[in-house]
Amino acid sequence: MSFSLLFARLLGQQQLHDSDLVKFKNYETRLKDLCKDVFYNRTEATRYESNKQFIALWEEIIKQPASMAYGFDSLKKDVSILVPRDKKFRIITWNLHKNDGSSYAYFGFIQVNNEKRIRRNMFKTEVFREYEYFKLLDKSGSVKSVENHIATPDKWFGMLYYYILDCDGYYLLLAWDGNDNLTQRKFVDVLYFKSDGTPVFGKDVFKFPRKNPKRLMFEYSTEVSMSLKYNERRDQIVFSHLAPKEEGTLLEGQYQYYGPDGSYDALERKKDKWQIIEAIDARNPKSRTDKAAPPDPDKQQPIYKPK
Repeated sequence: MSFSLLFARLLGQQQLHDSDLVKFKNYETRLKDLCKDVFYNRTEATRYESNKQFIALWEEIIKQPASMAYGFDSLKKDVSILVPRDKKFRIITWNLHKNDGSSYAYFGFIQVNNEKRIRRNMFKTEVFREYEYFKLLDKSGSVKSVENHIATPDKWFGMLYYYILDCDGYYLLLAWDGNDNLTQRKFVDVLYFKSDGTPVFGKDVFKFPRKNPKRLMFEYSTEVSMSLKYNERRDQIVFSHLAPKEEGTLLEGQYQYYGPDGSYDALERKKDKWQIIEAIDARNPKSRTDKAAPPDPDKQQPIYKPK
């Protein structure tokens, strides 16, 4: 086994020392105390002022590489904390609503153990892991073409991630955005890491007629719920088909009138692209051994959506 591979495995198995456990439990308690004002205080100014302290404390924490090994489980009611199966990184996101109840601001961080390669000479390349972190800055207000926007952390299109799927060389992230008082949105976002370790959101992994999206967006009425989830047995992302209340009318394209029509579509991997499969029978198994149940729209709303 190469030294670099051995080091990577040891890093993945690293346990926190008792002193680190005490330290991060204390951090967790302080974050939990701040949550009361960040997410539940009725005064908008107090929420945003407390959020500044919340961000500063998170930044103090994630500057420390050992923090990746601590779960912060008590915060998961209010903050999304996701780790992919390969454990390469952790992405932390949360949102704040404004008093008008129709707009949201998004915040977050990515912690990552980036694989670095250094060529010492023509015969030898050394591989090692380097801990890095990135602050996510929501610039969604300046984005004109959401599905084609490619972003680094400082130009992130803010959203609340609730599921992560490892793919070959990239990750799919399922997300929710409150948008405004008329519509809400769900996304299939894409995250990958450049050769220098920089995270990038948006990638050409979808195959659709007449368009080449870097992420997928579904927009629909705030009055309804939409199902969007990964079905492991099918290896598909299954989602509600959205349609206006009355097809063939002036409501076409007015997404405040869109909602699930009772049918389901899916994204399926074919070679190196995700392609849409329309009108699937979500009640029936894909194969004789597939006993997958139909998606339940009522259970797919992210638990982090503000009331």
